[in-house]
Amino acid sequence: MSEVFTEITNLSNMDCFNIVERHKTEFTYPLHRHREFELNFVEHGSGVQRIVGDSVETIGDFDLVLIGAENLEHVWENGTCKSSDIREITIQFSPDFLGEELLGKNQFDSIRKMLKAADHGIAFSMEAIMRIYNSLSGLANDQNNFLQFLKVLYILNELSKGPYKVLASSSFAHSARNQESRRVTKVKQYINDHYAEELRLGDLASLVGMSPSAFSRFFKLRTGKSLSDYVLDIRLGYAARLLVDSTRNISEICYECGFNNLSNFNRIFKAKRSITPREFRALYKKNKVTV
Repeated sequence: MSEVFTEITNLSNMDCFNIVERHKTEFTYPLHRHREFELNFVEHGSGVQRIVGDSVETIGDFDLVLIGAENLEHVWENGTCKSSDIREITIQFSPDFLGEELLGKNQFDSIRKMLKAADHGIAFSMEAIMRIYNSLSGLANDQNNFLQFLKVLYILNELSKGPYKVLASSSFAHSARNQESRRVTKVKQYINDHYAEELRLGDLASLVGMSPSAFSRFFKLRTGKSLSDYVLDIRLGYAARLLVDSTRNISEICYECGFNNLSNFNRIFKAKRSITPREFRALYKKNKVTV
C-alpha cells in the first residue's frame, strides 16, 4: 500500500513556530502528516470536508483544530464549499518548543493536557474560537517576534480552557496512552490485545479484582465512556486503519476486528463516522500520495 505523504515544514531549528495566512478558493494539499504540532484555522469554509485520522466531518464557517501526533494523517478538501475567499491561518510548532521543564510547571498544566489530547487531533468549539479570534487574526502580520511568541502562548492557554473534542480514535492514531491508574491501563491493554475476541464484562472485572457492577462504574468514571462504547471505538479504530492500510475486503475486516455481522458493522461504522466503510476507504485512497 502507498504511504501517506510526509510534509517537511518550513520550521527551522532557530524558530519557535511558523505562521502562515492564506486566502484561497480551494484546498489542493494532499493527505499528509508531519512531526510538528499544527493549529489550523479555516474561515468562510462552510462545506469543506476535514479528515483527521478516522474522523471525517463537514465544517461550518469557522473551524479550528490542533493536530499533534506524527503518525496522524489529515487533510482538508473542498467538499461542497462554494466560497471564493477561504481564509486559512496555520501555526506549526515543534513538540519541544517550550521544553519539557517549562511545560511541566503548574502554570502550563492545562496546555500540557491539551497538547497530549492533540495526539488524536482536537476540534475547538465556537466559544473557544471566538475567545482567540482577534489575537489569531493579526498574528501573521505581527512584526515583533517576541510579542508574537507571547500571543501564541496566550492563544494556546485560552484554547486549553476548552471546550474541545477529540477527533481520531486512539487505535487509529497509534497514540501513547495517558498516565492513568494501573487497573484502567491493565484493562485497556487487554482490550487492545483481544479486541477481535468476545469481551465479557465479568472477565474484565475479574482481571482487576472487582465486581462487574463496581468495575462498570469505575471504568466510566475514569475514562468518560462505558465499557461497551470504549470497546466499540477501539474496534472501529482498528477497522478504519485496516481500510486505509490494507487491501483486505470489508467483510474480512469486519470479522477481524470483532464484529460478527457485516450489515451491523456497516451500520455502526456509518453511524459513528458519517460515511460507510467503502466510502471511507475511497476517500483515503483519493487523497493518498505515493512516496
